[in-house]
Amino acid sequence: MSEQRLSGDQISAMGLPDWRSMHEALQARFETGDFATGLKLVNAIGAAAEEMNHHPDLDLRYTHLNVKLMSHDVYGKTDRDVALARRISELAADLGVRANPSVLSRVEIGLDTWDIDEIKPFWMAVLGLTQHPRFGDDLRDEAGDLPTLWFQQTDRHAEPRQRFHLDIRVPPEVAEARIRAALDAGGTLVSDRRAPTFTVLADPQGNKVCVCTQIGRSD
Repeated sequence: MSEQRLSGDQISAMGLPDWRSMHEALQARFETGDFATGLKLVNAIGAAAEEMNHHPDLDLRYTHLNVKLMSHDVYGKTDRDVALARRISELAADLGVRANPSVLSRVEIGLDTWDIDEIKPFWMAVLGLTQHPRFGDDLRDEAGDLPTLWFQQTDRHAEPRQRFHLDIRVPPEVAEARIRAALDAGGTLVSDRRAPTFTVLADPQGNKVCVCTQIGRSD
Protein backbone atom coordinates (compact mmCIF):
# COMPACT_ATOMS: atom_id res chain seq x y z
CA MET A 1 0.00 0.00 0.00
CA SER A 2 1.29 3.45 -0.89
CA GLU A 3 2.10 5.91 1.85
CA GLN A 4 0.02 9.00 2.37
CA ARG A 5 1.16 12.14 0.59
CA LEU A 6 2.29 14.98 2.83
CA SER A 7 1.25 18.59 2.28
CA GLY A 8 3.56 21.57 2.47
CA ASP A 9 2.04 22.55 5.82
CA GLN A 10 2.70 19.08 7.21
CA ILE A 11 6.29 19.23 5.99
CA SER A 12 6.76 22.61 7.68
CA ALA A 13 5.77 21.12 11.03
CA MET A 14 8.32 18.29 10.77
CA GLY A 15 11.44 20.31 11.49
CA LEU A 16 13.43 20.13 8.26
CA PRO A 17 15.33 23.43 8.25
CA ASP A 18 17.43 22.56 5.19
CA TRP A 19 14.45 21.64 3.02
CA ARG A 20 11.45 23.32 1.43
CA SER A 21 8.29 21.90 -0.08
CA MET A 22 8.19 22.73 -3.79
CA HIS A 23 4.99 21.36 -5.30
CA GLU A 24 5.20 17.56 -5.26
CA ALA A 25 8.83 17.43 -4.10
CA LEU A 26 11.15 18.28 -1.23
CA GLN A 27 14.11 20.37 -2.36
CA ALA A 28 17.36 21.56 -0.84
CA ARG A 29 20.51 23.33 -1.96
CA PHE A 30 23.80 22.54 -0.26
CA GLU A 31 26.62 25.06 -0.69
CA THR A 32 29.57 22.71 -1.17
CA GLY A 33 32.03 25.45 -2.14
CA ASP A 34 33.97 23.30 -4.58
CA PHE A 35 33.45 20.37 -6.92
CA ALA A 36 35.44 17.83 -4.91
CA THR A 37 33.34 18.39 -1.80
CA GLY A 38 30.22 18.15 -3.94
CA LEU A 39 31.34 14.77 -5.24
CA LYS A 40 31.96 13.54 -1.69
CA LEU A 41 28.43 14.55 -0.72
CA VAL A 42 26.96 12.95 -3.85
CA ASN A 43 28.75 9.67 -3.07
CA ALA A 44 27.57 9.74 0.55
CA ILE A 45 23.99 10.43 -0.56
CA GLY A 46 24.21 7.62 -3.10
CA ALA A 47 25.21 5.11 -0.43
CA ALA A 48 22.42 6.26 1.90
CA ALA A 49 19.89 6.13 -0.92
CA GLU A 50 20.84 2.53 -1.74
CA GLU A 51 20.64 1.59 1.92
CA MET A 52 17.18 3.15 2.30
CA ASN A 53 16.02 2.03 -1.18
CA HIS A 54 14.81 5.53 -1.96
CA HIS A 55 16.59 7.67 -4.53
CA PRO A 56 16.78 11.46 -4.96
CA ASP A 57 17.42 13.57 -8.03
CA LEU A 58 20.85 15.18 -7.73
CA ASP A 59 22.12 18.18 -9.71
CA LEU A 60 25.80 18.84 -8.97
CA ARG A 61 27.23 22.23 -9.90
CA TYR A 62 30.71 23.62 -9.28
CA THR A 63 29.88 25.25 -5.93
CA HIS A 64 26.59 23.67 -4.88
CA LEU A 65 24.41 20.57 -5.01
CA ASN A 66 20.66 20.67 -5.67
CA VAL A 67 18.68 17.75 -4.24
CA LYS A 68 15.06 16.84 -4.99
CA LEU A 69 13.11 14.12 -3.22
CA MET A 70 9.79 12.68 -4.34
CA SER A 71 7.93 9.38 -3.87
CA HIS A 72 7.18 8.43 -7.46
CA ASP A 73 4.54 5.86 -6.61
CA VAL A 74 2.25 8.59 -5.26
CA TYR A 75 3.84 11.51 -7.12
CA GLY A 76 4.26 13.50 -3.93
CA LYS A 77 6.09 13.76 -0.63
CA THR A 78 5.89 10.95 1.94
CA ASP A 79 7.60 9.89 5.16
CA ARG A 80 10.22 8.15 3.01
CA ASP A 81 11.29 11.51 1.63
CA VAL A 82 11.36 13.05 5.10
CA ALA A 83 13.55 10.23 6.41
CA LEU A 84 16.02 10.51 3.55
CA ALA A 85 16.03 14.31 3.80
CA ARG A 86 17.06 14.06 7.44
CA ARG A 87 19.83 11.63 6.54
CA ILE A 88 21.12 13.84 3.73
CA SER A 89 21.23 16.82 6.07
CA GLU A 90 23.30 14.76 8.51
CA LEU A 91 25.70 13.74 5.75
CA ALA A 92 26.10 17.36 4.65
CA ALA A 93 26.74 18.47 8.22
CA ASP A 94 29.42 15.78 8.59
CA LEU A 95 31.23 17.35 5.63
CA GLY A 96 30.80 20.88 6.99
CA VAL A 97 28.40 21.76 4.18
CA ARG A 98 25.56 24.16 4.89
CA ALA A 99 22.18 24.31 3.20
CA ASN A 100 20.86 27.53 1.66
CA PRO A 101 17.09 27.07 1.25
CA SER A 102 16.45 30.78 0.64
CA VAL A 103 17.72 30.50 -2.95
CA LEU A 104 15.30 27.75 -3.95
CA SER A 105 12.57 28.44 -6.50
CA ARG A 106 10.38 26.57 -8.94
CA VAL A 107 8.64 28.00 -12.01
CA GLU A 108 5.38 26.82 -13.56
CA ILE A 109 3.65 28.28 -16.61
CA GLY A 110 -0.08 28.95 -16.59
CA LEU A 111 -2.04 29.44 -19.82
CA ASP A 112 -5.49 31.02 -19.84
CA THR A 113 -7.95 29.30 -22.16
CA TRP A 114 -11.68 29.00 -22.73
CA ASP A 115 -11.29 25.40 -23.98
CA ILE A 116 -8.60 23.27 -22.34
CA ASP A 117 -9.31 20.15 -24.38
CA GLU A 118 -8.93 22.08 -27.64
CA ILE A 119 -5.37 23.28 -27.00
CA LYS A 120 -3.89 20.75 -24.58
CA PRO A 121 -2.92 18.20 -27.29
CA PHE A 122 -0.99 20.91 -29.17
CA TRP A 123 1.09 21.85 -26.15
CA MET A 124 1.74 18.22 -25.28
CA ALA A 125 3.07 17.68 -28.81
CA VAL A 126 5.09 20.85 -29.32
CA LEU A 127 6.79 20.77 -25.89
CA GLY A 128 7.07 16.97 -25.62
CA LEU A 129 5.14 16.94 -22.33
CA THR A 130 3.01 14.19 -20.82
CA GLN A 131 -0.16 14.12 -18.77
CA HIS A 132 0.45 14.87 -15.09
CA PRO A 133 -0.38 11.72 -13.06
CA ARG A 134 -2.32 13.65 -10.38
CA PHE A 135 -3.70 16.80 -11.97
CA GLY A 136 -5.74 16.28 -15.10
CA ASP A 137 -5.16 19.69 -16.69
CA ASP A 138 -1.41 19.83 -15.98
CA LEU A 139 1.33 18.73 -18.36
CA ARG A 140 4.80 17.74 -17.17
CA ASP A 141 8.25 16.89 -18.47
CA GLU A 142 9.09 13.40 -17.22
CA ALA A 143 12.81 14.27 -17.14
CA GLY A 144 12.13 17.36 -15.02
CA ASP A 145 14.00 19.70 -17.36
CA LEU A 146 11.01 21.81 -18.45
CA PRO A 147 8.53 23.58 -16.17
CA THR A 148 5.03 22.24 -15.71
CA LEU A 149 2.40 23.78 -18.00
CA TRP A 150 -1.11 24.11 -16.60
CA PHE A 151 -4.32 25.61 -17.94
CA GLN A 152 -6.57 28.17 -16.28
CA GLN A 153 -10.19 28.44 -17.35
CA THR A 154 -11.20 31.89 -18.57
CA ASP A 155 -13.82 33.56 -20.72
CA ARG A 156 -13.34 33.80 -24.48
CA HIS A 157 -11.39 36.92 -25.40
CA ALA A 158 -9.39 38.48 -28.20
CA GLU A 159 -5.73 39.44 -28.14
CA PRO A 160 -3.79 41.30 -26.80
CA ARG A 161 -5.14 40.20 -23.42
CA GLN A 162 -2.46 38.24 -21.56
CA ARG A 163 -2.69 34.50 -21.99
CA PHE A 164 0.45 33.13 -20.35
CA HIS A 165 1.55 33.86 -16.81
CA LEU A 166 4.31 32.48 -14.60
CA ASP A 167 3.97 30.91 -11.16
CA ILE A 168 7.15 31.20 -9.10
CA ARG A 169 7.26 28.97 -6.00
CA VAL A 170 9.62 30.25 -3.31
CA PRO A 171 10.24 29.37 0.36
CA PRO A 172 7.68 31.10 2.63
CA GLU A 173 10.34 33.17 4.37
CA VAL A 174 11.45 34.61 1.03
CA ALA A 175 8.04 35.50 -0.41
CA GLU A 176 7.55 38.89 1.27
CA ALA A 177 10.98 40.17 0.22
CA ARG A 178 10.51 38.88 -3.32
CA ILE A 179 7.13 40.61 -3.58
CA ARG A 180 8.52 43.86 -2.17
CA ALA A 181 11.43 43.81 -4.63
CA ALA A 182 9.02 43.32 -7.52
CA LEU A 183 6.82 46.20 -6.35
CA ASP A 184 9.87 48.43 -5.91
CA ALA A 185 10.88 47.53 -9.48
CA GLY A 186 7.67 49.05 -10.85
CA GLY A 187 5.18 46.24 -10.29
CA THR A 188 1.71 46.52 -8.81
CA LEU A 189 -0.20 44.33 -6.39
CA VAL A 190 -3.17 42.76 -8.16
CA SER A 191 -4.42 40.58 -5.31
CA ASP A 192 -3.18 39.25 -1.99
CA ARG A 193 -6.52 37.68 -1.08
CA ARG A 194 -4.98 34.19 -1.10
CA ALA A 195 -1.62 35.16 0.40
CA PRO A 196 0.66 33.57 1.45
CA THR A 197 -0.51 30.66 -0.72
CA PHE A 198 -0.17 32.95 -3.71
CA THR A 199 0.03 36.68 -4.38
CA VAL A 200 -0.77 38.11 -7.82
CA LEU A 201 1.50 40.86 -9.13
CA ALA A 202 1.64 42.69 -12.46
CA ASP A 203 4.46 44.41 -14.33
CA PRO A 204 4.04 48.03 -15.55
CA GLN A 205 2.29 46.77 -18.70
CA GLY A 206 -0.15 44.58 -16.77
CA ASN A 207 1.48 41.17 -17.35
CA LYS A 208 0.83 39.02 -14.30
CA VAL A 209 2.88 36.63 -12.18
CA CYS A 210 1.95 34.68 -9.05
CA VAL A 211 4.43 34.47 -6.17
CA CYS A 212 3.54 31.18 -4.48
CA THR A 213 4.50 29.31 -1.32
CA GLN A 214 3.76 25.88 0.11
CA ILE A 215 1.45 27.29 2.81
CA GLY A 216 -2.15 26.12 2.55
CA ARG A 217 -1.54 23.70 -0.32
CA SER A 218 -1.98 19.98 -0.70
CA ASP A 219 1.45 19.70 -2.35
